[in-house]
Amino acid sequence: MSKIISILEKSYIRYSLFALVYIVVTTSLWKKYNYNPTSMINFGMEFAIQNKEKMPDGAVVIMGSKDDLGAGYDGQIFYFYSRTISELNMNWPKGFDESYRAPRIGYPLLVGIIGFLGKTASVYGMYFVNLSLFLLSYILLRRILDEDKKIFSLFYLLSPFSLGSYAVLVSDSVMVSLVIIAYYFYLEEENLYFVLVASLAILCKEPALFLFFPLGVKAILEKRVPKAILIVSVLAIPIMWHLYLKVTFPNWRATRLTDFILPLEGIITYSKSILTSVGTTTDYKELARLLSRFPLLVLLVTGTAILFTGNIKRGIEFRLGIALVFFMVSTASFYHFWSVYENVSRMFTLSIPLFILLKNEEEDTKTGSYFFLTFIILILFLVKVIAIQKAQGYTIWGM
Repeated sequence: MSKIISILEKSYIRYSLFALVYIVVTTSLWKKYNYNPTSMINFGMEFAIQNKEKMPDGAVVIMGSKDDLGAGYDGQIFYFYSRTISELNMNWPKGFDESYRAPRIGYPLLVGIIGFLGKTASVYGMYFVNLSLFLLSYILLRRILDEDKKIFSLFYLLSPFSLGSYAVLVSDSVMVSLVIIAYYFYLEEENLYFVLVASLAILCKEPALFLFFPLGVKAILEKRVPKAILIVSVLAIPIMWHLYLKVTFPNWRATRLTDFILPLEGIITYSKSILTSVGTTTDYKELARLLSRFPLLVLLVTGTAILFTGNIKRGIEFRLGIALVFFMVSTASFYHFWSVYENVSRMFTLSIPLFILLKNEEEDTKTGSYFFLTFIILILFLVKVIAIQKAQGYTIWGM
């Protein structure tokens, strides 16, 4: 084992593994659509028609079926919002739920800066922002970790959930990258950078608070008032953005996310669907699709048990953060999350760096089984992308 660790500690081995995995996934997905880079954005015909002035020529547009009307996937939302920023106007994209989508402006803001060079730049900007921030966060995570714990950073570098987020060009990986970068600045007492990056992370996606909130709680418990005030200040920019949304969108409401919170409903419904299908279904492809989410259920149970290993008084901020991640997963509805692998898997993204940081803080935390399961999920994801996932019906925009 020590020999394997010494090999993996070589930087060229680690970066080669990263490059191999991401190149294989990228080319496998592009190949299904004649190597068109826009394919990973997943434009849907329904929304392309509503926002045709923002569409890049030659883009892959999913035609969809009778039920979904070519709805595509979430990557298109970030692209469309980024184009509004690039074009320096207030013509926000049409067809999306403003209360749910518009608050998550962080990723489109970063892409929008690159998008000043045009629509094609916006497309490649989505790749660049994802990959560059991820690699930067990986480098900083290694700086945070003790020397004998740096090997655990490999599980972050090869996280199946960050990879899954990248595969559909959505904000989960970007949010987690920014959380790690912000935490590095927090430890280095670079307060201005911490506030700016942490605020941007929250604007990418609300689960960024799952580290910042526990940090604030710890600061209060330790009576470090200046630190507590610093952490609270990261809410200022997101609050100002929410006030803008309230004025701009009449139907906007801050409590929209609570509509998706249904404690254990998603897990129970999913478990029942397995029991109903196993032994009765003859559609083995659909059964395999159903069971693809089962490792995530095992991961949730395993991770919850790990939280109570080691000295639970140590790394309390990371334990609380992980508990919040698992609470989010446990309360996610079946219709919106547990019914689709991509939707529920991305909810685990933040858990991997938090477990790594917890292991760094408390040696006796038994994280091995969690990291092993994520490796198995990585292998299954690669098999799915390379050998199982098929191209959807599509057309080329402008052709």
